Amino acid sequence: MRRRYITLVILLGALVGISIIIFNFARAFILRPASGGVEYRLIEIISGLKNPLYLTHSGDGSGRLFIVEQDGLIRILENGGLVETPFFDMTALVNRDGSERGLLGLAFHPQYRDNGRFFINYTALDGKNTVAEYQISGDDPNQADADSAQIILALDDPYPNHNAGQLAFGPDGYLYVGAGDGGSAGDPHGNGQNGRALLGKMLRLDMDSGDLYAIPPDNPFIGNPDFTPEIWAYGLRNPWRYSFDRQTGDLYIADVGQNAWEEINFQPATSTGGENYGWNVYEGSHPFEAGDAPRAIMPIAEYGHADGCSVTGGYVYRGATLPDLQGVYLFGDFCSGTIWATERDTADNWQMRVLMNSGKPISSFGEDEAGELYLVDYGGNILRLAAR
Repeated sequence: MRRRYITLVILLGALVGISIIIFNFARAFILRPASGGVEYRLIEIISGLKNPLYLTHSGDGSGRLFIVEQDGLIRILENGGLVETPFFDMTALVNRDGSERGLLGLAFHPQYRDNGRFFINYTALDGKNTVAEYQISGDDPNQADADSAQIILALDDPYPNHNAGQLAFGPDGYLYVGAGDGGSAGDPHGNGQNGRALLGKMLRLDMDSGDLYAIPPDNPFIGNPDFTPEIWAYGLRNPWRYSFDRQTGDLYIADVGQNAWEEINFQPATSTGGENYGWNVYEGSHPFEAGDAPRAIMPIAEYGHADGCSVTGGYVYRGATLPDLQGVYLFGDFCSGTIWATERDTADNWQMRVLMNSGKPISSFGEDEAGELYLVDYGGNILRLAAR
């Protein structure tokens, strides 16, 4: 009898332990908005990736998703599984010396279905932050033409960190390039506020004119001797993921902080460019270093390092399956795994709330052609946001 009692106690203890684990797992993967009473979850779509940093689509109606791995592979997710052969293998061209270098960004031309052009952002073997154009293979839509490379930009970078790397075509058809401030700490070269430096900026390029690219005729600093004409906005430290609202055209820029504050910056679709987001005179909305940041624009959302340490920008939800999230901008933190939502309730008032803790190092979010949202887990997984 005593032995049976001991066995029962052990079994009950094990069941309690398993229940706690299941509860904590479920709690980490359920999202409960502040209103509406709808529950959401993250559904694992694929696993086994190596340090994925980004997910996007090609806009060609194929339904394929393209996953960027930091070491230099671009993988295709099709019909729920990975295509065995990578879309592109750049491992021989990519510098992975340091935690922030590698293959960092991917964007498909708005007319990719017709012209097969796409663009990548990576750290080259010589350490330069490099933007290159490639084309699809003429024989296989799941293969890039490795011999079609054209180097668009190659930015000297004094330090291995703060490489940013995002690429995105705006609703205006121009390519936007996020460039970090050059690295180290505190922007020692003053690139953020230096209009003659391309580092610490948002660049805007016309990829359909010129030999490699042309300057859009309405870029804000054309003819200004104090600024390089490629610059669209400045005062950025390390813009780690930005996106355009596919409905309104508004631009959201997540900028990784230095010592204390992470921030989300906002640029309305009506902007004519030239915004100064304040770094390194400001970190978020807080003074950081003495200096002048003319007409600095403060972030719409920020959080301190008690809640995370490296912001990851996301998207405004515009899909069809989660109506309560329509118009809500979702973003996260790499270190804490927290996902936040922010939305505007008046012209100048933004509300930010915690939605969930994913339990994952969030390296990116992704969006498919239908506007549904995905989370990119640096540990090797892709998850989709869904209703419970």
